[in-house]
Amino acid sequence: MILYLDTSALLKKYFKEDGSTDLIGLWKESKAIVTSSVTYAESTASIYRKKREVGDIDGGIFKSVFDRFQKDWKSFIRVDVNDDLNEAIDKLVAAHPLRGFDAIHLASALVVHETVAEEFLFACYDKKLSKAAKKEGLITHPENID
Repeated sequence: MILYLDTSALLKKYFKEDGSTDLIGLWKESKAIVTSSVTYAESTASIYRKKREVGDIDGGIFKSVFDRFQKDWKSFIRVDVNDDLNEAIDKLVAAHPLRGFDAIHLASALVVHETVAEEFLFACYDKKLSKAAKKEGLITHPENID
């Protein structure tokens, strides 16, 4: 299985949240992890934001989380934002009420899904993005977001 992770799904590997156990299981079962190149900026900002908000994250724990993310990042297949992807984004935002990075994630997933013959799973924990992904024909995880 090819597993596409948006940022909301990816961060569940590094922070214990609802859905983390399931996400880590899918991660272990996958042949490859795919994400957009914008996920680096989104994830880094989120990791640092959590450090600031929690306040009591030990420097060693924070460094460990950030180091694991950077190590994993090197192994991901990353989809770059380019003119071809922008064409897909144009169509998606016309059809769905998506925010900018969500449109990038969905367009990235669709481009990869169209080129691979493997089972493909789109993981995200955003209700609007998940709904749009389903309408575009992707199998999503989790199936239903409350």
